Amino acid sequence: MSDKIHIKKLVLPTVVGVPEEERELPQSISVNATLFLDHGFEGIEDDLEGTVDYFSVTQEMRKVAATGDRKLIETLAEDLCEAILGFNGVGKVKLEVEKFILPNCGAVSVEIKRKK
Repeated sequence: MSDKIHIKKLVLPTVVGVPEEERELPQSISVNATLFLDHGFEGIEDDLEGTVDYFSVTQEMRKVAATGDRKLIETLAEDLCEAILGFNGVGKVKLEVEKFILPNCGAVSVEIKRKK
């Protein structure tokens, strides 16, 4: 199916980083997620039950980011993908996690794609 839901520039507080001092306080990361749906939007009759509730998806992403003490954004990306794929109707997800840590650099990011 080619119908998708995009969640762009979702800011999530999380604890992530290799040096101990970097993990002392939560930092903000940004996430872009593309949810590839099992079925299209046709015939949903303007009813939330016919699609994926992206508000619930973002709330679950917030929960995942807020728990755990990770060293790598790669690990965070895997955990977020697993949570998103737990939603009915999502068959595949593409996710980018951006971290704003290096001087003179807009962001460092990882991108992964996972499917059920």
